[in-house]
Amino acid sequence: MVLNLTKTKEVVLGPPSITSNLLSISASSYQIQRASEAKLLGVHIDSNLSWHTHVEAIVSKAIQRLYFLKQLKRARVPHAQLLHFYISVIRPVLEYAVPVWHHLLTKSQTNSIESVQKRALRIIYPFSNDMPCSNYLDLADLDSYTVSTQRNELSHKFFHSIVQPTSSLHCLLPPPRDPDLLAPTKFPRIPSQTKKYQSFVSYALSRYQTYILSSPLMDHTLHPQ
Repeated sequence: MVLNLTKTKEVVLGPPSITSNLLSISASSYQIQRASEAKLLGVHIDSNLSWHTHVEAIVSKAIQRLYFLKQLKRARVPHAQLLHFYISVIRPVLEYAVPVWHHLLTKSQTNSIESVQKRALRIIYPFSNDMPCSNYLDLADLDSYTVSTQRNELSHKFFHSIVQPTSSLHCLLPPPRDPDLLAPTKFPRIPSQTKKYQSFVSYALSRYQTYILSSPLMDHTLHPQ
């Protein structure tokens, strides 16, 4: 692969106390610019993995699309079609690449994303303004599907997919335990000193294996022997 050095940036992930002493990368006598954040395949990544920039970007983009929902509402489009528009056009913005960043969000960031769905449902069902969250979710037939719950489900499914040996990301998993051992999970959990820099694989191994092992849809080879 030939790099376009003028369009290449270096982002060092980690605490400033460690990363500030690292030497910058150069190639062909060209000094590659070191940046504190960058956008990669639609995901905003900053050096300390705070996800502040990414959350701001997706919330802003989703709010812009609420304008079209309002216009459809003014045109007296039925509630069911308005809800379909929200689920098909607006909510995917809040769910894009969730396994990368979902498990590292703060409560404030989670609430910021959740507020978009609240605004959307109150546009669709204006009489729900004074209702608690659970009530208007039931009204929209979303059960308890907050955006956070949906992101968690998507992360579950993604981990389910990489557990399959045919997945190109299967190599990221640690070697499975000896099947002769009476272990509660197929894969060992990877210890992590801090949540802030924890990878999705490490998080999923500690949180999602019980879900997978108890799922009737899962292949029987994932059950402990």
